[in-house]
This record gives sequence, structure tokens and C-alpha cells, in this order.
Amino acid sequence: MTSRRWAATLAATALAAGVAVAPTLASGPAAAAPPAGGPPLTALGYGKQTLPTGDGWGSAGGGTTGGSAATADQIHIATDRASLIEALGGDNATNAGNDVPKVVFVKGTIDGFEGPDGELLDCQQLADPAYDFDEYLAAYDPAVWGWQERPHGPLAEARERSMRNQEAQTVINVGPNTTIIGLDRGTLTHLTLMVNNADNVILRNLTFRDAYDCFPAWDPLDGASGNWNSNWDQLSVRRSENVWIDHNSFLTSPDDLPEYFGRKFEVYDGQLDITHTADLVTVSHNIFRDHDKMMLIGSTNNPDGGDPGRLNVTLRHNVFDGIGQRAPRMRFGKIDVYNNLFRVAVTANSFDFEYLWGVGVESQGYYENNYLDLRGSGVDPAEVIYEWGGTDLTEHGSWVRTGPGIGRPMSLLAAYNAGNDPPLGDDVGWTPQLRRGPVLPAPAVAAVVPLAAGAGKLPFLG
Repeated sequence: MTSRRWAATLAATALAAGVAVAPTLASGPAAAAPPAGGPPLTALGYGKQTLPTGDGWGSAGGGTTGGSAATADQIHIATDRASLIEALGGDNATNAGNDVPKVVFVKGTIDGFEGPDGELLDCQQLADPAYDFDEYLAAYDPAVWGWQERPHGPLAEARERSMRNQEAQTVINVGPNTTIIGLDRGTLTHLTLMVNNADNVILRNLTFRDAYDCFPAWDPLDGASGNWNSNWDQLSVRRSENVWIDHNSFLTSPDDLPEYFGRKFEVYDGQLDITHTADLVTVSHNIFRDHDKMMLIGSTNNPDGGDPGRLNVTLRHNVFDGIGQRAPRMRFGKIDVYNNLFRVAVTANSFDFEYLWGVGVESQGYYENNYLDLRGSGVDPAEVIYEWGGTDLTEHGSWVRTGPGIGRPMSLLAAYNAGNDPPLGDDVGWTPQLRRGPVLPAPAVAAVVPLAAGAGKLPFLG
């Protein structure tokens, strides 16, 4: 096939699959009567958009409509932390329960550390008076504290209070029936957007950056050598149903993190975590870049936690680039992962590679026509999958590139099973039905998906 014919085939395939679509502008009261000083009419169309029927797990149940029913007085532009909280209901402590339909446009950069006077707070200002990091290190050094129990006592309690101070400052609560859309490169930095007990939420065209924890905790019981654990994700979805996460960029700035007790002082948690009985989520056209623990689906192996039968998530047409692990790590749910691009690159910003697809307890991951670019990484295809207590994974149509050319078809499951005993089964017992448009062939994914993934790719929004 000539390059011209190949390009034409890619373009036609992408159009048929809906990888890049122009908006359908809304009609109705909000679009017809935009508030004075509000977003342009073209952008308002996105506020009325809903997740299309059949587009992944997020379209199941009652579907995902977000703030599409918002009246004109519930359409807002947020430009700083205070106006974002005001737009979401007025009180961050109670906004999670505010179910009034609302559309919030984020314009410019909103920083979670912004104080009441507009100045940025630092970690020391959020620390409890009794917390001193140097004293914490001295008290819980394994040479002094040992390896048999987690830190406790006054310094550990002061660290916990400090962490709660940061939670009150940088965790921004979102209520049900909400759409949040980035306008003109809208960015959320140094904060966690928390969707907890909030059904029917749409998040689009946002750039999430650097949600770091000021007060990581040392846990000598985590792994063979202990670990520092951080607490805040860029976006956290918990106990919520019908969520659509679309055309966002999740970014982490390079950071030369120190080591204490022989372990990296980890200040970042996840980019997107879907946990605590969350269900019916579609994640489409996003970029996840330069991060270690990228996406966790399900937070506990304990079935009594209520997760069995839930955690049903669709991941489609996303780019995972420079990820260390958890792309995703999954438990319990039926996870549909198709037409995604995974790049495992070794760059100045990349993290040490551990694995991509984590097969957790009772997970039912269905992977189809994904493309993996392993060039220059030194990663063996057999290392892509890691078994975290799961038993099965269904995989069809994967392509892998390890050198020149466009790669070749390869079963990552077979590569894993060749070196591991017991092997993983290949039948998770279900076949995805909720898909919109045809599934791209895996070789097309590498060329087509990056064209539409991430913030700034929706027309008229920037």
C-alpha cells in the first residue's frame, strides 16, 4: 500500500471511529442566553453535550449527562481557587452534596495552594505546629524504630494532622450533575479534583498537573524494604456512577526526588484513580504522561469492600506515555481497554518501568487492538503484564514495536505466560458491547490516536 493510500485509509478509519469529532452546538435556554461575561456561544455547546449512547461503560445505567440541564445562572467561569469553589456550590466542605446541574468552565491556571489573599501557600504553612520533618526522620528511621510496626506516636499524629490541613486546602470537591470544561488551556495544578459520592459528572479539556503531597508517610511494612506513600491524586473518582473523563491531559513535572531510608521520597500518588465502589466510567481521548503510579482501578483486595460487580470502566483512544506502572492496575471490574497507545520511553522525565497492565483480584480485563511502542526502553514484552492476584485476561489484536518499522502483531499474554507459572487464563467471561463506532486496527492507533488525545484538541475551546 502506498503512503498516500495508507494515510487516506487512516483518516477514513479515524473519522468512522469518531476519534476526532466536531462539536454539536447545543440549543436550549443556556445556549440561547449566555450569561453576561460568560463563555462564548461555541463553548457553551460543550456544556450541553452528553456522553453518546453506547460509548463505553459510562453510557450504561442512566447514562452520563453531567450538567447539561444547567440553567443560565448555573453556567460559570472559574479563574482561581475561590471562584472554582464558588461555581461548584460555594462551600468546599459541602460541595460534594450539591446536585444542582451546573457547567463550570476553567480558564487559565487554578492553583490549589492559593490562599484567601491570592498568595500561594507552601507546605510549611500547612504543617501542624508539632510536625517537624527532620524529627520525623530521626524518630522513624528503621535503625531506631525497626521494621515491625508502622509509625505511631506524637510525631506520626502531627503528620496526620498536617495531611488533613493540606486536604482542606488542595482537595476540591465536585458534586453530582456537574460538567467541568477547560477553556483556553484551563489548568488545575497542585490540587486533587475529588468526585466522591457524586454521580453523573463530565470532565473535559482540562490539564491536570502536579498534585503533590507535602507530608508523605513512611511505611516499613510496605514491601520488602518499606516505602514512602503519598496521598493525593490529580483526579480521584470514588463511590460515584456515570462519569465521563474525556480529552484531558494528565502531566507531572520532572522532579529529582531524594531518598530516605533507601527508598524514594514519593510525593505523587495517582494521575487518575477510580476506586471505592465507583462504577460506569468512560475514559476517552486523554494523555497520561511522565508519571509512576498512573491509574488504579479498585483500592482493596477485600471483597467485603463492596467492589465486586462494580468498577466497570472503559479506556479507549488514550495515550499512555512514560508511565512507570498501573496503566492500569485493576481489581474486580469488567475493564474494556481498546485502541490505546502505550509508549514506554526512557527519557529525562520517565520513571523506572515496572509494568503496564496489572491483573488484580477478580479483575476481568478485555484488551483489544492496543499498540505498544517499546523502542529504546529495554523492556521485554513479557514484562508488560503483572499478576496482582488475578487469574485471567483476554487480549486480541495487540501490536508491539521494539525497533524500526511499524511493529508486528504480538500476544502480550502469551509472552507473559511463557515465563510465568501458573499462567493467566485467556477468557474473562464477557465480551464488550458498549462501543461507539468501529474498533481501529492496532497499526492505525499509533498514528491516529495522538492526533485527538489530550486537552486543546476540542474545536473552539483551545
